[in-house]
Amino acid sequence: MYKSFQDSQNSSYEIHRKHVVKTLELIQDLIVISLCLGLFCFMVIQVRDMFFSLLPPLDFHIVTADILFLLILVELFRLLIIYLQEQRISIGVAVEVSIVSALREVIVKGVLETNWSQILATCAFLLVLGVILVVRVWLPPTFEGIDPEQAVSKRYKNRAKSELMESGE
Repeated sequence: MYKSFQDSQNSSYEIHRKHVVKTLELIQDLIVISLCLGLFCFMVIQVRDMFFSLLPPLDFHIVTADILFLLILVELFRLLIIYLQEQRISIGVAVEVSIVSALREVIVKGVLETNWSQILATCAFLLVLGVILVVRVWLPPTFEGIDPEQAVSKRYKNRAKSELMESGE
């Protein structure tokens, strides 16, 4: 009698938990979609400003900064789209955005006008990002149907259930 009540209580808990999780994921997707729309509108405004900066008199630094900033926005948009499709953050795209952002700052400010310690820190940052890109290739995929956290959680639940059964007998 007690086990059937406990089983029904657990199953209703699981149903409610799954419903809450699905609702929160839907809200999260709506937030990401609104970010995509806002970013897309901002990209259109940036393209318009970039075309106006191409009109004479032409300033190379402004045009370069606008083009690189637009590339960063495109990569961020791609990161959001990947998140919507796969429900995960792509490490490769995030690292690529960071690399382009760091290089944009160096190019826009100019290497000769930047302090040597800042250039050294940027080089170290870019080196670490490059290592992350290389190491990422050798790491096993965790999102192609295999979720290590879920497997550990299942194992823990099964162990707890078997211990509960043994203590009840």
